[in-house]
Amino acid sequence: MSLTHADYRLSQLDELEAESIHIFREVAAEFEKPVLMFSGGKDSIVMLRLAEKAFYPAKIPFPVLQVDTGYDFPEVLETRDNWVNRLGVRLVVASVEEAIANGVVVDDGKTSRNRMQIGTLLNAIEEEGFTAAFGGGRRDEEKARAKERVYSHRDDFGQWDPKNQRPELWSLYNGRIHGGEHMRIFPLSNWTELDIWHYIGREKIEIPSIYFSHQRRVFVRDGMLLSESDYNPLRKNETVEERTVRFRTVGDLTLTGCVESGASTVDEIIDEIAVATVTERGATRGDDRFSEAAMEDRKKEGYF
Repeated sequence: MSLTHADYRLSQLDELEAESIHIFREVAAEFEKPVLMFSGGKDSIVMLRLAEKAFYPAKIPFPVLQVDTGYDFPEVLETRDNWVNRLGVRLVVASVEEAIANGVVVDDGKTSRNRMQIGTLLNAIEEEGFTAAFGGGRRDEEKARAKERVYSHRDDFGQWDPKNQRPELWSLYNGRIHGGEHMRIFPLSNWTELDIWHYIGREKIEIPSIYFSHQRRVFVRDGMLLSESDYNPLRKNETVEERTVRFRTVGDLTLTGCVESGASTVDEIIDEIAVATVTERGATRGDDRFSEAAMEDRKKEGYF
């Protein structure tokens, strides 16, 4: 009688989960003071869920950092607070408005709050002494993000040099830094938007309600549907109408567009994304439309 070996191959989601959990544990062991950058969007929520699994039953051994533009969707802030309260983690809020008031960044009336997050974030990292910052960036989102490794070195000015990447052969990570420098860590690098949604469905993860179909008063600007808001004064020839929409990504509400959609469940969203030909950032983030290299320019300056 011959014996056969059980097939212990993991599913794609299980492989991605295992890789991300390994990265979290590696960083927690290697770096003195990590922090998890948390926007309240789907990617950062999945990242927080993975961190929860990585250290369970202990608490997550590092705080959560949100850069608050003052223009965040209320549904996103509500979900953020639910997660922070449930997990019992320390929440550090770096406020753009406070950064303006304290002279950390300058509001010239033309620069978006989204871009002012850069100086606000770098100031918070320096003040708190964080040596590693987890981010929810994925390689499939945008070509500048596809250039980064899992460990992304930032110099003492918080800047990234895409020409000076450290190799990660055999998934070996080089976390050496000098005083004043820090490392950005991307545990979701190898995930896609579809992977994120499949994982949200499998794990039954709480995400902001605006990711699902709902009625919203919107107007068209630069080919995007933007939310009616006091922060978004209408321009000449712009009119508001109510449509059935949902968001593929969340951020500064003055720059983040929604898409017309009737997808009200995770399965319906998966079906919708499976046939989409434009990434979520390319379709709905105005801050990535300024130039072909908009994201790369901001990342060089210290953006997420």
